[in-house]
Amino acid sequence: MTEQPHNQFTGRGAGRMDAIAKGPFAPIYPVIAQQILDTCSISAGRCIDIGCGPGHLAMALAAASDLVIDALDSSADMLEIAEHNIRKAGLADRVHPVRGDVNDLPYDDGSVDLIVSRGSLFFWENRVRAFSEIRRILRPGGRTFVGGGFGTPALKAAITEKMREIDPEWEAKAAERLSRKNKDAIRRELEQAGITAYDIHEDEAAFWIIMER
Repeated sequence: MTEQPHNQFTGRGAGRMDAIAKGPFAPIYPVIAQQILDTCSISAGRCIDIGCGPGHLAMALAAASDLVIDALDSSADMLEIAEHNIRKAGLADRVHPVRGDVNDLPYDDGSVDLIVSRGSLFFWENRVRAFSEIRRILRPGGRTFVGGGFGTPALKAAITEKMREIDPEWEAKAAERLSRKNKDAIRRELEQAGITAYDIHEDEAAFWIIMER
């Protein structure tokens, strides 16, 4: 999330995002959580979910691993919803809501094993600064799984069909976020942040940045 949350992440917007996460998007979180574990080979230790929103990816990842996860967001409204969801899921011992800004992450250097984020990347106001902060807090051997995705092409197609009914502009906005122009800009910003040890996993349903210290 950004330093000053957009309206869609506060008040009614936060509630609407939670409803969508529990509705059309619900099937993707366990799939992405397993992709994270398979790709990063980190299933225990300290994890941060940056721009966690209502907390659904953090919860899915906790349910599939032994990770202790900070669900970090800059929106107090989002975190209130996330805390409710986490408690309802019985995961309050391992998923902890934290208010924070990706441009100034509240963690010591080299203190985090795994950093994940789905979707918030496209709303970061200063991605060069954010990438530098992410790299700073990763421990040696730590990894990231940061970007956007829908799990599988089939899930993306099903979500797109449902979201057309909810928001006629959603498909165009989603396409813009994962456009070649935006992906190329993200690659340049990684270079500007001095990050060279990374891979990008990309297909028709996803764009993930895998950094490693």
